[in-house]
Amino acid sequence: MVNYREILRLHSLAYTQRQIASSVHSSRNTISEVLRLAESIGLSWPLEDSVTNQEIMVLLYPEKLNAVNPRKAPDYSYIHKELAKPGVNLTLLWTEYCSGCNASGRQPYMYTQFCDNYRKWARLTKATMRIQHKPGEAMQVDWAGSTLTYQDPVTGDVYDTYIFAAVLPCSCYAYAEACEDMKSTNWLLCHVHAYEYFGGVTRLLIPDNLKTGVVKNTRYDTVLNQSYQEMAEHYGTAVVPARVLHPKDKSLAEGTVKFATTWIIAALRNRKFFSFEEVKQAVAEKLEDLNKRPFKKREGNRRTAYYDEEKAFMKPLPVTPYEPAVWSTVKVPLDYLISDGKNKYSVPFDLIGEEVNIRLTRNFVEIFFHGSRVASHKRISRQQRDPIIQPEHMPMEHRKYLSYNADEFLRWAHTAGESTTAVVKHFLTAGSEPEQGYKSCASLTKLGDRYGLKRLENACHRVLEYTSKPAIRNISTILKNGQDKLPPNGNAAPEKVLPVSHGITRGAAYFRRGGRQS
Repeated sequence: MVNYREILRLHSLAYTQRQIASSVHSSRNTISEVLRLAESIGLSWPLEDSVTNQEIMVLLYPEKLNAVNPRKAPDYSYIHKELAKPGVNLTLLWTEYCSGCNASGRQPYMYTQFCDNYRKWARLTKATMRIQHKPGEAMQVDWAGSTLTYQDPVTGDVYDTYIFAAVLPCSCYAYAEACEDMKSTNWLLCHVHAYEYFGGVTRLLIPDNLKTGVVKNTRYDTVLNQSYQEMAEHYGTAVVPARVLHPKDKSLAEGTVKFATTWIIAALRNRKFFSFEEVKQAVAEKLEDLNKRPFKKREGNRRTAYYDEEKAFMKPLPVTPYEPAVWSTVKVPLDYLISDGKNKYSVPFDLIGEEVNIRLTRNFVEIFFHGSRVASHKRISRQQRDPIIQPEHMPMEHRKYLSYNADEFLRWAHTAGESTTAVVKHFLTAGSEPEQGYKSCASLTKLGDRYGLKRLENACHRVLEYTSKPAIRNISTILKNGQDKLPPNGNAAPEKVLPVSHGITRGAAYFRRGGRQS
């Protein structure tokens, strides 16, 4: 039998066909034919020690096998390409293979041998296995256990940075990024940056069971963090957390994290950093080196494998990237204001005492009640003293109070009449500042709402007839007693309207008799 292994080995060492023919004692035509057929099916050195010449001959000359074997040899190259398509598996392809054999009168392989032969073909040709990992199928993510540090050049304080890693299992294409913490915002942003780096989205997203992504993951129920679920919906991917205590569910992510630990974190162990930006830049540079590092057992690297075999199967990115949002639940206090940690924002006052959901993004604060958005504010990045309040969220009394100003009170008084206007002007000018008279003006407006502007005008006119310093108490008493309804010449008793002067009112006769009259 021709020594196919030796031919491939010597060819990999750049021997000429004449030299190979002399060494293996075969003709140069045989050597040329073997090398041509091996190149056509992607077979190259090195090969595993368990691979025999018989197995190589079956790959190179399937027609010879068919001459003595009544079973039809499958087209493994075709099977490999078809497995890359969504929804296609070996069971479907074996069924189609059997149908083709029956149509041509040939005997097919049984399913087990069919699968074993494909695996052997993929192992010999170093083809990416399609059985477990299809292109564009999943992205696995995790945090690295080790950290990088940097030192503040001013204070001398040392800070940790954390490495996020994502990997596409089919091509092993990786993404890594340095973060200042492992909180929810950075966790979500790293996913956004990973999708942008890959230039597409996978059908599935496989994280570990960390709290920033998964609230609960049991045999019967999986509850995702609301922000994580929102991000997945934005990109059209499905989150399938790895099972608890089943690291093989994301073995490539675990392996990539270890690989990143070696070729990124360990490679930078002796380098001194003095800012987070320096760490982030160094990690990005090492990531490129990692993806361009040649494979040991097959040609190419992670980047070429991705663009050759997986890029075409990735889902397109959405038009706009996802903006990370943090959700929380609070009970609306009596002042109907909620906080984003820096500033306070209003919600409708009728939700006082109710639990609402708050969605915080970089630019907006949104409040939801029973799934419906009830308020939205533009988020203020700097801290300010006054809360951000929308007038429609306030009760009518509070809304009126905010609208208090001298011009507004005077404008309202003109609608009532000249006497009311004179009283309002007195209230606004009686103190050192107009604001000191706002309370009296507000009380006057309430009297106008209660008794009507016409009666209020009459009451103000009567008060101004006997005093130049009207008071709310005087006007209120006139309205309660109905004195504003008396004609101008009526028996109005000014004494009964609380006079301004509080001198002696009992008369001289009382004191001449030396006491109270009997």
